[in-house]
Formats: sequence, structure tokens, C-alpha cells
Amino acid sequence: MIFFFSLFKYGKDVLICIFFLFKSSVHPDTDKIIPVLLRPPAFMPITLPLVIISSVQHQARRAFFAQFLFHSYTTAFTLVNGNGTPKAEEYSLQQKQMVLGLGAISYAACIGALPLTFMNRYALKSSLMQLVVRKLLPAPLFGLTSAFTVAVVRSPEFENGIEVMDRNGNVIGVSKKAGEKAVMETALSRAALFGTTFFLPEVLMYCAQRARLVKTSRALGPVRMFVVMSVLAGMLPVSFSMFPQCGEIKRADLEPEILSSTEETEFFYNRGI
Repeated sequence: MIFFFSLFKYGKDVLICIFFLFKSSVHPDTDKIIPVLLRPPAFMPITLPLVIISSVQHQARRAFFAQFLFHSYTTAFTLVNGNGTPKAEEYSLQQKQMVLGLGAISYAACIGALPLTFMNRYALKSSLMQLVVRKLLPAPLFGLTSAFTVAVVRSPEFENGIEVMDRNGNVIGVSKKAGEKAVMETALSRAALFGTTFFLPEVLMYCAQRARLVKTSRALGPVRMFVVMSVLAGMLPVSFSMFPQCGEIKRADLEPEILSSTEETEFFYNRGI
């Protein structure tokens, strides 16, 4: 229901976002060419197998490795497609973001594999524990860890601030509050994307099995893959369009030093993806 409601609510923005996905190869802030594998059109083909592999692992070590790969790609995508304002000491900044990203990836993979480690270590094999660990926990964990990696790798944006512009595109100043807003919106959209992608297929597969729509156990795998692909394909433009790519921030929400140089009431910034 959340999936279809989101499609209805954000229908117009979804169409705009689909057009945007196939046009964005140049970073709007730096004018640098984005690597092919980290462009928005490549996001779904690469994340789809990673999502499927991460969702079917029942051993802690394999789950950690699968989720490490998953978070590595999504973190690299976030880093490359974030706001490009912070340019001071660019080399040291890149080093800092790489260290932060690696730490966030490792932490997220550990958190994702922790329930399986706990269950296998203490031989908790009851049906209730299986349901909780393998069906209910992955969705909130992937949603939270995806938001966490976004916040960590893009932390320089709210620490150093990002550029805000007036209606004519003139840069007014650098705002930490705008950077905080941009990172928060991106983290929320990423949590919604992967939280729904891991939760909704489990619900749909449960309903299909209860209704006996899938006749044999051999068919469960292909059907599940199709369901995951459909949900991810539907949620991807929805999540990217939850907040405008060109974000807006009110005058009252900006720092006084920026307001002293202009009489504008509305300001804009590049949110990133």
C-alpha cells in the first residue's frame, strides 16, 4: 500500500525524476563527468543483484560480505553524487571522506550481520526467531544503515556548509543549515528506498504463499526475484523525487551572516542524490 500510495502521491515528480536519471552524467556543482557505474541510470542494475544476494544470506560471514559490497556501492554513489561545494583542501577532504566511508560501510555491514551471528552462536532456531531475524529485521536495519552511511560520508556538507543561491542562480553564501537539510533529506529518501525494498517483497511473497499463487517451491526463487526487481524499480524514482533535487530553504532558516548581504526571502541549493 505504501508503494502504490507513493506512486500516486509523487506521480509527477516520478516522471520528472525518470527523465533526470537518463540525463545526469555531469555533476551540477563541479561540472565533472560522473563515472559511468556511479551515474543514476546505473544505480538499479548494480544494486538489484546486491539487494537480492544480501536478502537471501543465512550465514553471518556471507551476510557480512554481501552487505559490505552493497554498502560499498551505495556509499560510493552517495559520495560522488553529493553536493560539490566543499573544495578547500580537496585532497585531504577526499581522504577524510574515504576514511569515514570505509568506517561507515564496515559498521553497517557488521550491524546487518549481527542478528544472524547472534542467532547462530546461541542456536536460536525457533520459528519465531527465524521470522524476526530473517523476515522482519532486514528492512529496518537496511533502511537505518543506508541512512547512516549517507549521513557519515556527506558529513563535510553540514560541517563546512554548502552554497545557497537566489532565484537567478547567484551564489549568496555558504550555509551549514542548508547542508544539514540536504544531507537529512537524502538520508531519509535512501532509508525509504531500501527499507521498502526489503520489506514489501517479504509481505507480497507471504501473501502469495498463503493464497497458493506459487505452486511449487522451485518457483519461489524466480518469483521473489521478480517481486524485488519490481519494488526496487518502482521505489527508485519515488525515493529520488521525495525531495526536490533543487532544494529550497527559507530566509528564517539561514545564518545571519548570509542574510545581511541580501533581501531575498527564498534560497536554493543542490541537494545531491
